[in-house]
Amino acid sequence: MSGEAFLRFEKVTKSFGEKKVLTGVDLTVVKGETIVVLGGSGTGKSVLLRHAIGLMRPDSGAVYVEGEPIQDLAEDELIPVRKKIGMLFQGAALFDSMSVFENVAFSLRQHLDLEERAIEARVGRFLDLVELEGVADLMPSDLSGGMRKRVGLARAIALEPAGILYDEPTTGLDPITANSINELILSMQDKLGVTTVVVTHDIMSASHVADRIAFLDEGKVRFLGTFQEARDASDARVRDFVRGGMVP
Repeated sequence: MSGEAFLRFEKVTKSFGEKKVLTGVDLTVVKGETIVVLGGSGTGKSVLLRHAIGLMRPDSGAVYVEGEPIQDLAEDELIPVRKKIGMLFQGAALFDSMSVFENVAFSLRQHLDLEERAIEARVGRFLDLVELEGVADLMPSDLSGGMRKRVGLARAIALEPAGILYDEPTTGLDPITANSINELILSMQDKLGVTTVVVTHDIMSASHVADRIAFLDEGKVRFLGTFQEARDASDARVRDFVRGGMVP
């Protein structure tokens, strides 16, 4: 896929002790596309995602956001990068002691000098965008799993980032709720024009939202192409995984 790169991983390696997780990942995410990272459990999908916003640093290799290498940036230097990229963490990772409103407003209060009226308007706008109304005063414990994901997404997009990262967005959800999250991922791309990276093991979700599939195996990108190309791949490991075959 041609176009300007939004994210680029160049020969990225990462180990935890003696366990090698990423062994030389090369991957370019083009502006405006939705790329889904597939792979078996423990293949480093979420680890790769965390490198994109500097939550983890590669042992070697480079990570670029809009052409800027970020792997050596200090924490304060990473702030502008993290404003460009919102992340929906697995389980939504909401602050349990804060209301829905305060969760979504958190990054606005941290990074923008806005009057309270402007914060209220912005929080309301993004809760509407993720199709949640009348929940601003609720606590996370009052919400269903799907609603928590939507609040997490509203928080992730509150700073109007250029990219959104999703870490297992449909895990633990029933099929109907999972499908609504898939539709929301597509809606965010359409309405906000964002670049999207989705880490998942959910084949149905991948088939629904992906412009391209990156299949991660043994610490490297083993396959990169469309979902249909993955289904028809000559590589049996890729083909069987996508078609629902058993992959360790």
